[in-house]
Amino acid sequence: MIKSLNTAATGMKAQQTNMDVIANNIANTSTAGFKKSRAEFEDLMYQTEKEPGAISGANSVSPTGVQIGLGVKTSAIHKDFAQGSTQLTKNPFDLEIQGSGFFPVQMPNGQIAYTRDGAFKKGPDGRLMDKSGNVLQPEVTIPPDAAGVEISQDGIISIITGINSVQQQVGQLSLVSFVNPAGLRNVGKNLFLPSNASGLPQQGVPGEAGLGYLAQGQLETSNVNIVDEMVNMISAQRAYETNSKVIQASDQMLQQINNLR
Repeated sequence: MIKSLNTAATGMKAQQTNMDVIANNIANTSTAGFKKSRAEFEDLMYQTEKEPGAISGANSVSPTGVQIGLGVKTSAIHKDFAQGSTQLTKNPFDLEIQGSGFFPVQMPNGQIAYTRDGAFKKGPDGRLMDKSGNVLQPEVTIPPDAAGVEISQDGIISIITGINSVQQQVGQLSLVSFVNPAGLRNVGKNLFLPSNASGLPQQGVPGEAGLGYLAQGQLETSNVNIVDEMVNMISAQRAYETNSKVIQASDQMLQQINNLR
């Protein structure tokens, strides 16, 4: 059995995973707060026929050895948390994090999740929540008679109830940071959950302790660059085709062996 058949098959599988990641990036080009991913690979075990440095004669050793690689596997899919572009919406409940940090929201099961998507809505009870109905934490309730809402860059929420009324503070937004945000677990709906790799959530006021500031009336768009993803897609396709040609060539070699008389 020629090892290159299985080796090239691992290459095709790896490039298929790579293409899946690229496709997800492209599909979420218009998703607010989306962070692109990158597939990372590592080589598999090696079949060692001669150890490097093995004795090859009197007072001499092999300078290289003979080690044959057995393929590749996907080692990680890295999430890139680089800042996305800004989209102006002028919606008073749309918030962009300019810098690092996440909005904490409470899911229906009571668990706290984290998101970069700042497209919040006012619920039927006046509480701010995301598109899926997860309530922003700490809870902020906008009174029904509020005529205007202002959110400062450090997260202070103020309202006015009339033309001549004085601003009233109704809440304070907080952001959360992680030592390793790339270690967060994706759960869909623009939400992340902490894991052993991400570290514990560190809550603070926007603009302090390394957290970003808030910008009202605008959103952070996806950080996916279509041109880069198209180039990556072409590269993955060519690598997949090349691995398939290795399998074809290996099959032809086996045919030559079978045809020996």
